[in-house]
Amino acid sequence: MRRPMRAKKGTIKRVLKYLFKFFPVLLTITIICIIINAVVSTMPSIFMQRVLEIVENNYKTGDWATVANSVIKLVTILAALYVVSLLANICFHQLLAIITQGYLKKMRELMFNHMQKLPFKYFDTHTHGDIMSYYTNDIDTLRQMISQSIPQLLISGISVISVLCIMLYFSVWLTLVVLLGVVLIFVATKIVGGRSAKYFLAQQKAIGKTEGFIEEMMNGQKVIKVFTHENEAIKDFDNINNYLFEQSEKANKYANMLMPILNNIGNVLYVVVAFVGGLLLVTHAKNLSISGMALSFSIVVPFLNMTKQFTGNINQVSNQINSVIMGMAGANRIFDLLDEEVEVDNGYVTLVNAKEVNGEIVETKERTGMWAWKHPHGDGTLTYTKLAGDVQMFDVDFGYEPNKIVLHDITLYANPGQKIAFVGATGAGKTTITNLINRFYDIADGKIRYDGININKIKKDDLRRSLGVVLQDTNLFTGTVLDNIRYGKLDATDEECIAAAKLAGADDFINKMADGYNTMLSNNGSNLSQGQRQLIAIARAAVADPPVMILDEATSSIDTRTEAIVQRGMDALMKGRTVFVIAHRLSTIRNSNVIMVLDHGRIIERGSHEKLLAEKGQYYQLYTGAFELE
Repeated sequence: MRRPMRAKKGTIKRVLKYLFKFFPVLLTITIICIIINAVVSTMPSIFMQRVLEIVENNYKTGDWATVANSVIKLVTILAALYVVSLLANICFHQLLAIITQGYLKKMRELMFNHMQKLPFKYFDTHTHGDIMSYYTNDIDTLRQMISQSIPQLLISGISVISVLCIMLYFSVWLTLVVLLGVVLIFVATKIVGGRSAKYFLAQQKAIGKTEGFIEEMMNGQKVIKVFTHENEAIKDFDNINNYLFEQSEKANKYANMLMPILNNIGNVLYVVVAFVGGLLLVTHAKNLSISGMALSFSIVVPFLNMTKQFTGNINQVSNQINSVIMGMAGANRIFDLLDEEVEVDNGYVTLVNAKEVNGEIVETKERTGMWAWKHPHGDGTLTYTKLAGDVQMFDVDFGYEPNKIVLHDITLYANPGQKIAFVGATGAGKTTITNLINRFYDIADGKIRYDGININKIKKDDLRRSLGVVLQDTNLFTGTVLDNIRYGKLDATDEECIAAAKLAGADDFINKMADGYNTMLSNNGSNLSQGQRQLIAIARAAVADPPVMILDEATSSIDTRTEAIVQRGMDALMKGRTVFVIAHRLSTIRNSNVIMVLDHGRIIERGSHEKLLAEKGQYYQLYTGAFELE
């Protein structure tokens, strides 16, 4: 059985640090209002004691006029304090709403901004549903903690301290009786509340896993139904859901047990204080108090109310502990995301607009259609290298895990304008090579040079801006068709986007749609066929007009007839560019300058289509059908 996760030290401190960072003034005003509200809530007992004392001192003389005047003055003062408390209460609740929602907004911004900087490995090792849980479930527990639990803890804490001071002022003996009862409350809270707390933490983590599993099953519904895997999916879900149920049941079982125990301790304590107070009055025991006041009826009666108020606030503190712990569990997960190491980028070579002046490349602000690598050197000089698309790899080794190398001694040369094709069975390392060119992952050994520059020296954003990518799995975003094509170049004109669509062969089907290029797409383009989605992705890469293209099974989801249309557009798109192609359909790569056959992370054959056929090696077997790619 999995062990429940534990809250990390310093989490609440970090939550408060962000609160004061985001809203220093509003939070200060809110705390002042809370203090006013909490202190005024303890005043009735003092006023009751004064009223009873006045009555007690004057009932023998019968001077009821004096009693009435004194009571009216006290009631007037108390009413004025209540008005102040009411205003403070309204103020802090209004400010708390602003602070809470503003805090969550800023935390979501921090999370999302940080997430954009995380390396690919993070998304490879975390389910999307679990990541989404940070923004929904974990944020909600944080909202409850900030808007309810922390303010209530502050109010109850201040009330407890205020009431304790008044109780000590009135009677030390009776206060000691109350404190003995409080010890019992703390013991019960530690035993019962501590057990519920650890299960609340486990519950929070289990919710993320459950949401991650559901998201995975939703994405895989077609596969589940094709392989009639519904019953197995239900069993897997039941296992995860049962674990969530077990943790939630235990957490709430102990939490629901705590309040009845605390309330009964409070009721028993009330009776004990009444008994001890009455006993002291009957025996005329000498009272010990900070003020030196003698114990009297006017003290015992308000003291009982203060006992109820004191234990009630203690119970409130105990009751909020579980909510705070749940909030801390959510905050732990949020801070875990914020603490994830961002993608490291030590590059200093940037991509700039350029033009040629007297045979030399110079930087320019306006777009000229020509790009250059701006390379600063240690001696303070700058050199500019024209972006040509020359990619070379030398003796490259790579592993997703340090002890599991998946690429071995990869060496290749892709000159500007060449088409390089990768062929091999699934898992041979084809896509991994292109991921290294993009620097989605960094190599373990060897070198990769781009236009003669080590890619580790090039800023990742600039490197990726120079590369066009069309993946096997197409991702379209909510927006119009035009918006999705423009994603490849945000400042592209409508005319440039339409020209890119025509180049990719997408213009024909787009114009047949109800609103043409202004047709709204949603849910990853679910209203389009797989082939149509892929054509838009190709147009998106085309509008970026990069010198290097990476086509990872770009035509795998397109039928043979559509493929012929796309291939013509792709040929036009690839003209003059360095292109890396990964394809299972060998007919699409016959015209490649170099075809590389990979097997278990090694290049075992390389050459043109004709050369490899003549060698009658593995490529020959693949092409003639004697050996299947899969």
